[in-house]
Amino acid sequence: MTTRDSSEAPRRGVVIAIDGPAASGKSSTAQWVAKVLGFRHVDSGALYRAATAACLRKGTGSEGWTAAGVLAESGRITLVPTATSFQPLVDGKPVEEEIRGAEVTRHVSRVAQIPAVRSWVNEQVRRAAEGRDVVVDGRDIGTVVFPNATLKIFLVADPWERARRRLTQRLSRKPTAEEVAEETDRLVQRDSKDATQTVQAKDAVLLDTTYLTQPEQVERIVALARAVTHRPEHTSPTSAVDDGD
Repeated sequence: MTTRDSSEAPRRGVVIAIDGPAASGKSSTAQWVAKVLGFRHVDSGALYRAATAACLRKGTGSEGWTAAGVLAESGRITLVPTATSFQPLVDGKPVEEEIRGAEVTRHVSRVAQIPAVRSWVNEQVRRAAEGRDVVVDGRDIGTVVFPNATLKIFLVADPWERARRRLTQRLSRKPTAEEVAEETDRLVQRDSKDATQTVQAKDAVLLDTTYLTQPEQVERIVALARAVTHRPEHTSPTSAVDDGD
């Protein structure tokens, strides 16, 4: 029987960091890449959304939210591991449908801009990744959260294309040009708000997905991951997953 020397450092897992602006496909692509590699997926954005949902449950207007108040509500959130990812719970209960709703989406940028909340989210993500092989997506992942990540990817796409993809998923139909134009305007405004938290790491691989299908995106990132980790093929992507970005 082999035992670990008490002085031996704990296992350091492989971290693949995926950053990019809103609706760039970070979450869905990261989830798929994790599945192919046999890693766990960590969606940092889900924590911001869960904190936003917790605040909205109080029924007070977002204009009255303070850093201390939002951070206090964040204390109701726990991040628990599942077979393939991590799930945020509010008051011990799943909130996946709630945190992907329109109301949370409208207010999450406000919460994500609070430095104390960002520090709290980053710490939760680091703890989740300890000793594990993970694919992490969100903001500041390759610059602040995991500056020494094994592989860093920065996804970008034309705002019109990002808007079209988001609406197609949300509406389950082809959106009209007017709908895409309105969504594009909203995304551009959010890009401006999130600019300081959406910075490409100097050593990140830039991947423009404007003219790439999601399987093509996944294939490229998986190839890069296998090149830097020297991991054999685990499985193959079979179907797209919803974008929680």
